[in-house]
Amino acid sequence: MTAVKNKSDVRVAAVKLLLQLEQHGGSLTRLLPAAQTSIKERDRPLLQALVYGCIRWSRELAGITTQLLDKPLKRKDRDIALLMHIGLFQLIHTRTAVHAAVDETVKVTRSLGKPWARGLVNAVLRNYQRDATALQAKLSEAERVSHPDWLLSILQSDWPDDWRCVVEANNRQAPMTLRINRLRGSVEDYASRLREAGITAKRHKYAEDALQLDSPVPITRLPGFSDGHVSVQDAAAQLTMTYLSKDMLVGGGNGGRMLDACAAPGGKAAHALEQGWFTFVLALDHDGTRLEQVSDTLARLDLTERAELLMADAADTKAWWDGVPFEAVLLDAPCSGTGVIRRHPDIKLLRRQSDIAALVATQARLLDALWPTVAVGGILLYATCSVLKDENERQIGDFLTRTGDARPLPFTAAWGREVTVATPVSGASDGQRVTIGNQLLPGMSDMDGFFYAPLVKLA
Repeated sequence: MTAVKNKSDVRVAAVKLLLQLEQHGGSLTRLLPAAQTSIKERDRPLLQALVYGCIRWSRELAGITTQLLDKPLKRKDRDIALLMHIGLFQLIHTRTAVHAAVDETVKVTRSLGKPWARGLVNAVLRNYQRDATALQAKLSEAERVSHPDWLLSILQSDWPDDWRCVVEANNRQAPMTLRINRLRGSVEDYASRLREAGITAKRHKYAEDALQLDSPVPITRLPGFSDGHVSVQDAAAQLTMTYLSKDMLVGGGNGGRMLDACAAPGGKAAHALEQGWFTFVLALDHDGTRLEQVSDTLARLDLTERAELLMADAADTKAWWDGVPFEAVLLDAPCSGTGVIRRHPDIKLLRRQSDIAALVATQARLLDALWPTVAVGGILLYATCSVLKDENERQIGDFLTRTGDARPLPFTAAWGREVTVATPVSGASDGQRVTIGNQLLPGMSDMDGFFYAPLVKLA
């Protein structure tokens, strides 16, 4: 009897979290930990699986639920609709036995204080089992791949040959990838420590400080995590330091100064200091709470002495810049996050098409404001975790058009797609396409979607 109650508690917690996300916004990253405290520790992985799964497949689940209801549920009964989503998710996308998925879901109606819905939930789930093929066939294309209509349309326009791979990758769980702190030991040594802890991992093909776990584990199981020996960071994000390597920087990066203009949560600033190529990093963020995350990250890794943290709008250089130029400026720009949907599926629920124009304007403002802070011969690395061309190649193409002393920095990458633009860069003939960077699409080499454009400042 206790086991049944525990399962009901998990589903109740899942319904409440989904309802909170829909009605009040926020993010899973912040909301899930609080929800997990309401249930037993052993049940927390199930809660995470149910919530992430329902959000990942929300369009599909909603499309099927609509077909199975004679009339829409009232707004006050949105919790019952979400409960149906949980049951359908288990039936469609997990190996949960049919009787368990149906029976356990139906029991939750009483826990939600709505026993009248018991028969309705049972009928919806049973009818799906009977008519699954026909119901799936009636879904729209956007519902089948569970993406917002506007986002699917842009992906199809920007990536006509790749959009199916992108949405499929978005709907898969991302791997857990570690960044080994080279100041505390080698990747090989840490791989041995993982094996001793019963955790299997493999080297990443491109990110030299990365180990990708075969299965995710709680960070409390990672040897030396609290002592700063390792961090959790996708391999695509770790490639940042390849573009800002000592071979790319003026003077080989010895004694160089780096600006991390939008630093939270601090992984890239920390990686820069771990590499040892920069003697000083200035980390900015306009949000005090997020800047605290940077502080916590650097403190755990014992890197605070070589970094300065400031709460500031990076574009308002008069408020924070001392006039001394930086050898490297990292602009990990605010963006749509469309390259990390597999890791943050709630982006599909929370992001709106109307957000994109505002983000593009913010990115342009930051590029123009930060360019004067770059030393002659120095690098500004523009990066986003987006796959939208308006935020990436078109953004950089426009910047190069209006910025006479900016040039794409030649960089041959073994990963992603080389990105070229037709832009009036000095030395290029009219109509000639110029390589400006690289685009990683989600799932490429098991990495998140990222865009990188390294720009050098001419004398």
